[in-house]
Amino acid sequence: MESRNPTAPPDVPAAFRVVHRQVEKWRRSRRRGEPMPESLWAMAANLAGKHGVARVARYLRLDYYSLKDRHEVMSRQGIPRSEKKPAFVELALPSTVAVPECIVELENPRGSRMRIHLKGAGVPDLTVLSRSFWDAES
Repeated sequence: MESRNPTAPPDVPAAFRVVHRQVEKWRRSRRRGEPMPESLWAMAANLAGKHGVARVARYLRLDYYSLKDRHEVMSRQGIPRSEKKPAFVELALPSTVAVPECIVELENPRGSRMRIHLKGAGVPDLTVLSRSFWDAES
């Protein structure tokens, strides 16, 4: 005879009913004060991972905090280290420092002029451009 859980809604998943039957079978056959087997706790903790600790604890009539602790231990052990969620995530924000910018105007003795607008370019670029300007024959 299947035991009924009065708190069970009619749309209880089949997995709940399977675990509920096993827990009730253990309850009927246990000696007073005997702890529930870890295999049953593991099944309940697995259900809690999919359906929530409170819902499973209420339906199976288990202690919420005991189930929560077992579920947390199982979650930590069951997830490979590389898949664990990071505790800290650094976000790279756009730099608030402006890009270096300058305008250099050159005029050689022959009267040639050159205007260089540098934005984000380094000094070596300016040096190369200046030399080519001074060395050019007009």
